[in-house]
Amino acid sequence: MLIGKRIADAGYKLFSGSMMLLTVYGGYLCVLRAQRYMQKQKQLKLAEQSESTAPETIKD
Repeated sequence: MLIGKRIADAGYKLFSGSMMLLTVYGGYLCVLRAQRYMQKQKQLKLAEQSESTAPETIKD
């Protein structure tokens, strides 16, 4: 019975460890996506400002 308990404990530790890694990886991906979103918004704002301050040109 002792061997079964050890196997169960090892399985639990393995499972919890993999869940922790998945949680950390998910957080990392979330941060990357948020960072990309903020960078894109900043670029769009800068492009809008430069477009509004640029002299009018004739567009065909």
